[in-house]
Amino acid sequence: MTTSTPPSAPSRWERLRDSFLWYSFKRDRTAQLCLAVFICLVVAAFAAPLLAPTDPYDLRQIDIMSSELPPFWIDGADERYTLGTDAQGRDLWSIILYGTRVSLLIGFGAVALQALLGVTFGLMAGYLGGRVDAFLMRLADIQLSFSTLMVAIVVGAVVKATMGSAFYSQHAVLMLILIIGLAEWPQYARTVRASVLAEKNKEYVDAARVMGLRSRRIMFRHVLPNTLSPIFVISTVQIANAIISEAALSFLGLGMPETHPSLGSLIKAGFDYIQSGSWWITMMPGAVLVVLVLSINLLGDWLRDVMNPRLYKG
Repeated sequence: MTTSTPPSAPSRWERLRDSFLWYSFKRDRTAQLCLAVFICLVVAAFAAPLLAPTDPYDLRQIDIMSSELPPFWIDGADERYTLGTDAQGRDLWSIILYGTRVSLLIGFGAVALQALLGVTFGLMAGYLGGRVDAFLMRLADIQLSFSTLMVAIVVGAVVKATMGSAFYSQHAVLMLILIIGLAEWPQYARTVRASVLAEKNKEYVDAARVMGLRSRRIMFRHVLPNTLSPIFVISTVQIANAIISEAALSFLGLGMPETHPSLGSLIKAGFDYIQSGSWWITMMPGAVLVVLVLSINLLGDWLRDVMNPRLYKG
């Protein structure tokens, strides 16, 4: 008599392959294209030391006599510089790669800080309720009354007054992560709070309470996993918002210095040269910024529609 072996549990890849998310992704060409563009930009940015012909941080590789050279398809171009050079003689292709990496670091770092603060406060407000909920939501209301620009002005002024401008320029990436992260966490807190209010009265939460589990474990081990869908959607959109915020702050002189290129500081550095005909200095980084933000936003829209069955009509 032969005994049949029980079927093995499906692997994580098999579960993903059979999921509705993967099915909808295979049918959406726009999402596929945006994901491919985003991955290419991320890989190119973080592989900048390998792909960039020159190092923009190495002053020995900068030739001021080669400043404002046009891209390769315009007369007067230099074959050494594919996209031309900026006003300081730096290779534009190289500083775009390095600048994209800085912008992505700020975007991901700021969103990680937003998620950490917003999810923690949202869980506490929704699950504990009462005075904790009232205090945290009023704190979120106060925070929402301050724009990212206002927070940047205040924090930048305080840091420069106490530590000096050199310290701020040296730690500009960390400063922008803190500024954008502290300015945008209420978006997470409000969304997570609404999801927790819908989850905390369900049977599995009551069962966890009856078993004597602590509130912290119930919040993070049982309630939080059931609120991840809106968190993923918000994170996708907030990465694009953080990158735009960095570009806006750098353009206004409150972000990255010109010696430490980001997409925003590159656009600002080349803005004064549009009238003189050197449009590529600001248009090239601007085009990369538009493509990056557009791909992230379209991915976020697709993810929102898929994870919300009331909106998805595919």
